[in-house]
Amino acid sequence: MVKPKVLILSDLFGGQHPKWINYYTNTLRSKFEIQYYDVLELANIDASNLTEADIHKQFLNGGIDKAVETLLKLETDKVTVLGFSIGGTIAWKASLLGLETTHLFAVSSTRLRYEAEAPNCEIKAYFGENDPNKPIDKWFTDLKITNIILQGQNHDFYKKAENAFLISAEV
Repeated sequence: MVKPKVLILSDLFGGQHPKWINYYTNTLRSKFEIQYYDVLELANIDASNLTEADIHKQFLNGGIDKAVETLLKLETDKVTVLGFSIGGTIAWKASLLGLETTHLFAVSSTRLRYEAEAPNCEIKAYFGENDPNKPIDKWFTDLKITNIILQGQNHDFYKKAENAFLISAEV
């Protein structure tokens, strides 16, 4: 039997396989064919000598659009997407532009607070309670987005094993 495909889009820092990604791939491997994308590669950003602020600036100055464009060329079938931080924003924008997304799991994707339109797919958004940049409640209501707020957690809660297992169980 052919397994459905899940795309995993990294956070701002990318990397070939950051250790924390294994929490997700090890759990999801039994249910899905996994395709991992380093968003820095999708955006064609060389981050080797850049600070976090510089990487962020590169994404905001064309990198998000470039990553979306690249992803749309690479993926033409129906997919489930699990995107972390900027990866969730890239998945959201790609889904609005034609990525055939059945389910989108956006984790700590705080830039989504600027979005006024939701993709036509099942969406779950996860945020840490203590993340000052998470969208306001009205945003979730207006866009009819299911949100899960993890109590006592900060922006990078997704890198902890116990949170990864909780999220993976929903995918």
